[in-house]
Amino acid sequence: MKKLILLLALTFVGSSVFGQGFRVGVEAGIPVGDASDITTFHLGADLAYLFPTSDLFSVGGLIGFSHYFGDDFDTPLGNISVDDFSFLPIAATARFGFSDFLFVGGDLGYAIGISSDNDGGFYYRPKVGYGLGNLAIIASFSGISVSGGDVSSVNLGLEFGF
Repeated sequence: MKKLILLLALTFVGSSVFGQGFRVGVEAGIPVGDASDITTFHLGADLAYLFPTSDLFSVGGLIGFSHYFGDDFDTPLGNISVDDFSFLPIAATARFGFSDFLFVGGDLGYAIGISSDNDGGFYYRPKVGYGLGNLAIIASFSGISVSGGDVSSVNLGLEFGF
């Protein structure tokens, strides 16, 4: 029982002191550009930590997971199935707040390809959000420049702050 109480106390203190800038986000999106030709849907998640540099501006780091669902095509030669593919974005992130609720931000980094025949590429994601306390609604455009094209999507997601 003493260990449980100690663990709960450390968790509370740690979350109140160190966890103020943690953000966990989930998103769903519609592929656009080159990706719309071979995929049907996008799902993503990310974990970020933001350091406030002023009342309105924060910077930090982000790691995520981005998954695109492949499409099937009927051709005169038969059915062609495109495999799903995934990326692991690692990026710097920044955010500027216009008010207590509205903010704009962006991520810049590299997305590591974690599925076969996927080398990865330059990652960018501008976003706009509306904060509701520890919850935010975020609209974003995510893009990954890969050799021979791009993998992009228009997304809507939720972000939880800790």
